[in-house]
Amino acid sequence: MTVVVEKPVGEDFTSLADPYRRELLAHCYRMLGSVHDAEDLVQETYLRAWRAYDRFEGRSSLRTWLYRIATTACLTALEGRGRRPMPTGLGGPSEPDGALVERAEVPWLEPVPDALVGADDADPAAVVTSRESIKLAFIAALQHLPPRQRAVLILRDVLRFRAAEVAETLDLSTAAVNSLLQRARTQLSQVAPDADGAPSTPALTAEQHDQLDRYVAAFETYDIKALVDLFTAEAVWEMPPFLTWFHGAENIARGIADKCPASGPGDQLMVPAAANGQPAYGLYMRGSDGVHRAFHVQVLTFEGLRLRHVGAFFDTRLFPLFGLPMVYSGPAKPTR
Repeated sequence: MTVVVEKPVGEDFTSLADPYRRELLAHCYRMLGSVHDAEDLVQETYLRAWRAYDRFEGRSSLRTWLYRIATTACLTALEGRGRRPMPTGLGGPSEPDGALVERAEVPWLEPVPDALVGADDADPAAVVTSRESIKLAFIAALQHLPPRQRAVLILRDVLRFRAAEVAETLDLSTAAVNSLLQRARTQLSQVAPDADGAPSTPALTAEQHDQLDRYVAAFETYDIKALVDLFTAEAVWEMPPFLTWFHGAENIARGIADKCPASGPGDQLMVPAAANGQPAYGLYMRGSDGVHRAFHVQVLTFEGLRLRHVGAFFDTRLFPLFGLPMVYSGPAKPTR
């Protein structure tokens, strides 16, 4: 039986729809793998919804209706596009002393600031769910799914929509939705067995925070040897838009020593941020004029007390999104 939800009368569309903006941005980000594209698609979603609001019959909630519009817009945007990869998805690890290989033309995966997608929400349950479903590994794994499978998996397993709701959203039968979901789960388990988006990771412990302090100190004092003890033996360091990536703690340290333009203590400054429900930093590099300028954004993943993955994103357009200045000149750096 269809339940008709009474449509509010006389209320402004903006005030009704705006509370869903952050979760819709998270949804579009999961679909697209780009925070910039996601922002554009959310704007398009709200424009389409505003234009069609007089035809909204209230047969579903406003939230469900907005998700239908957003999902359709994302699927349209994804037509003819390839996936947004990380360097590890395009080839094997690099030698630490090899040449950097840049591919600026590749539409790389992007990190997303927690503040934009609700991962800093005051509700603890909402924080965990939001944080886990935007983990960088999960977003990267989603990119291996065809767009329609991706949409079904997100709507069912992340947002917990009923199969019938997803079927209506995508103009499919319930049987087709269940089939797509099964295929999506199977493929996801093959490309990233641990990246299922299920809530499981608690907040960082005091010991992990201490490790982050050591990590920052190693960069700012240019103590490359100290970095080795902070990574797992199987750790990965990758840095879009470069195809180059390093595997293993020793190789990561050697690669940083060989490729980093810093030469001594004080050349680099690390300013804390939060991305994809994970610790992150904006790294500033000192130029010959003594000015520290935006260099890259790092997103860190822990395994126990050591780091198992760092994504260093060399895209300075990300700095304003994270509320980070392009030039860092003080006052004293913020602390955790």
